[in-house]
Amino acid sequence: MFVAPLLLLLFVPFPPSSGAQLPNQGQTKSVPIATNGQPFPWDRMRLPKTVFPLHYDLTIHPNLTTLDFSGVARIQLDVREDTNTIVLHAKQMQVSNVLLLAPEGVRPLQVLEYPQFHQLALRPDSVLTKGRRYEVHLEFAANLSDSFHGFYKSSYRTKSGEVRVLASTQFEATFARAAFPCFDEPAFKANFTIRIIREPRHISISNMPKLKTVELPGGLLEDHFDTTVKMSTYLLAYIVSDFVSVSRTTQHGISIYAVPEKIDQTAYALDAAVKLLDFYDDYFDIPYPLPKQDLAAIPDFQSGAMENWGLTTYRETGLLFDPDKSSASDKLGITKVIAHELAHQWFGNLVTMEWWNDLWLNEGFAKFMEFISLDITYPELHVDDFFLGKCFEAMEVDSLSSSHPVSTHVENPTQIQEMFDDVSYDKGACILNMLRDFLTPEAFEIGIIRYLKRYSYQNTVNSHLWESLTDVSGFQLFCVQKWYSGDELDVRAIMDTWTLQEGFPLVTVEVRGREVRLSQERYLKTDDPSLIEGFLWQIPLTYMTSASSTIHRFLLKTKTDVLYLPEEVDWVKFNVDMSGYYMVHYAGEGWNSIIKVLQHNHTALTSNDRASLIQNVFQLVSVGKVRLDTALELSLYLSKETEIMAVTQGFGELVPLYKLMEKRDMAALENQMKGYIVELFRGLIDRQEWTDSGSVSERVLRSYLLLFGCVRNYPPCVAKATQLFNQWKDSDGTMSLPVDITMAVFVIGARTPEGWDFLFEKYRHSFQMSVKSRLKSAMGVTPLKDKMMEQSLSGEIMKTQDLPDVVVAVSRNPHGYKLAWDFLRANWHTMIKKFDLGSHTISYLVNGVTNQYSTREMLDEVKSFFGSLTEETGSELRCIRQTYETIEDNIRWMDTNLPLLQAWLDKRSRRAVHEDL
Repeated sequence: MFVAPLLLLLFVPFPPSSGAQLPNQGQTKSVPIATNGQPFPWDRMRLPKTVFPLHYDLTIHPNLTTLDFSGVARIQLDVREDTNTIVLHAKQMQVSNVLLLAPEGVRPLQVLEYPQFHQLALRPDSVLTKGRRYEVHLEFAANLSDSFHGFYKSSYRTKSGEVRVLASTQFEATFARAAFPCFDEPAFKANFTIRIIREPRHISISNMPKLKTVELPGGLLEDHFDTTVKMSTYLLAYIVSDFVSVSRTTQHGISIYAVPEKIDQTAYALDAAVKLLDFYDDYFDIPYPLPKQDLAAIPDFQSGAMENWGLTTYRETGLLFDPDKSSASDKLGITKVIAHELAHQWFGNLVTMEWWNDLWLNEGFAKFMEFISLDITYPELHVDDFFLGKCFEAMEVDSLSSSHPVSTHVENPTQIQEMFDDVSYDKGACILNMLRDFLTPEAFEIGIIRYLKRYSYQNTVNSHLWESLTDVSGFQLFCVQKWYSGDELDVRAIMDTWTLQEGFPLVTVEVRGREVRLSQERYLKTDDPSLIEGFLWQIPLTYMTSASSTIHRFLLKTKTDVLYLPEEVDWVKFNVDMSGYYMVHYAGEGWNSIIKVLQHNHTALTSNDRASLIQNVFQLVSVGKVRLDTALELSLYLSKETEIMAVTQGFGELVPLYKLMEKRDMAALENQMKGYIVELFRGLIDRQEWTDSGSVSERVLRSYLLLFGCVRNYPPCVAKATQLFNQWKDSDGTMSLPVDITMAVFVIGARTPEGWDFLFEKYRHSFQMSVKSRLKSAMGVTPLKDKMMEQSLSGEIMKTQDLPDVVVAVSRNPHGYKLAWDFLRANWHTMIKKFDLGSHTISYLVNGVTNQYSTREMLDEVKSFFGSLTEETGSELRCIRQTYETIEDNIRWMDTNLPLLQAWLDKRSRRAVHEDL
């Protein structure tokens, strides 16, 4: 699954740290009682391993008028141990006419229901014998869900204003059980044969090609689909809709499905899917195992996309591209999301994690493969310019004590949902990137292919991957020599330190002549030193020096160590290109020597190295390792910076400082800080052309800079954007604006009531998904309207899927943050029902609305609200613990650093030109 690329960079929730007690360990204290009052024969959240499904025969009949569905499931069973009970999942559905088909004949089964665990127990009148095959028959019915998961209702409006309804599935992680009775855990793989009953005005699609359509009485049609390969329940998918498609047959049959009026926006996705599927065929050395691959754009979709095998589903913004109206970042985003879902066809679908504790084996790999695949297939997208940002996002989350190991024990559905976070995705990708650099790309690829071939159609745990990578013959000696380690290479011993403990290391480097002293500790934003003890990583260090651009390597396995340089040097830079998932602190004169290099010859270091230095130095201020004025002195070099990763990281560290002040009454210092940032980047902003020229990275950077200039009232930006908005408005929106500058123009236009209303009308009538996305973002930035939140909640004009972005955008506005917080509280129960407890969306909302608060009063208010919840309404969510930690960290930062910031800015103020910005 691709977590939606949300409007603003935020962080997500976590299961508890290793060793913490989990609530609801799956054991009930007393005997569970079924709905009919009888004892329920199973007392654990996880299903027993006595009976496994082999094959599901499923007939599904959705009614898009009455918005419900019915069906029949026939499940062939493999009995692994003698048993008198079959336990499986069903959630919020009526189950009837439950029969056992045994060699002796057909018999009814007693059905017991335990809704708390979404379980059914089927009791035959005699023991089911190990080794024998049985079949169960269940009939079921339920309403189409009005959330975004299970078998749910979606709708869209045609150009003539007619509302059309469709039904689509989203089963990851634990929602197949809401669509049909099943063994809804990833290790219970089976084959599925699907039949769908529909009206002639609709079509149906599923994982496999359609074999035939049969006419039924009453004018209905029944589509019969080919049997799937062996797979987990969460990968099953079917859609009943009036979609149309475009197709291309290469060595794979690939089709894109969308609503009829948007099918002309599918050409780019079709090209990308063809190219990327061919790439993965070659890279993994395993042919794509299904006869077709469909990609469907769903009008209502909570996450970014979903990897259902053979039928991947997407948000419309994740798939639809208009060459005239979509931006460079739209193209990058769409290509990445397709690359992510298609990588899953191997990582996740062909080889699946045994249980959700190792979700990162799916998601970390798919995130990592986005970058590997696009680097080769779409070099013009410069995807490397964006990878580091993922590691910085992961570190933001991983620096809190509420973080969790990449591989974490989870039990209940809420905890499983919480695994879909930046740790599983982004940290997972970053530690794989570190491992690839450590082993060499060639050895890494050989090991990955070995892993996929060895475990095809099976389930795996962490250690299976490490074994496959350790086994690669011929590279072991090379790695040992390369990393100056006397031991035999043990990938598992190294990687267990990165996957089985939370957090990441801070490596402190002190150079004394030729001697380099190294030490490691956990980087943690806390005032409790006891939380840092007991952590040790095996760290693949890389470094270069002023004397040599050669990359030197050293495996740090101990708390402290010493390296010797061949000669004395002016500076040393560790973690070259930040290929390792760790931060570096340069003790003694280390930071001063780095600052000198950046000020006199910043191109002596790569742009990734410069970005990592910016991130490291400001993050070290948060834990008291570096003074704020040192970090600000380093930031001065940014006036000469032109590369996207370093520029955006500069903004990423500096902008939050005034964002904290916006929530307090300190306008003078806040404006000084804003003025400093504008002054720093003014030269670069002035050099931007208001066109669509240049590389993808240059274009993405242009959008970013001009938008910043306009939001910060930089006069040349505001004047140009105002002029363009007026021309565009006078043409009734028909004038063609350069795509990359539209956000800047729209944000300025949205500042007047007339301009905002004009943008809203354009939003209402646009069928270009990327244009709608930019209009929505621009309207959210303005302080004028809070009705957008109500609009998104109702879902009539603005889709409810966009509500999180809208609420967070409003909260980012200094005039809107209280509105957003009040809205979140007032609509909390509606939102957890719609978006599901534990989901990435809920944590994005919680963190997005609160993570810039920096006063005790707001912390008390936040604690008062979340403290009033029950476990059923979210009191145990990790994102709430994380929010408390973040606000406390903000308060500490402000208390410690405001006087330093004031003094440093005062010292510079005589050179500041735009104090009124």
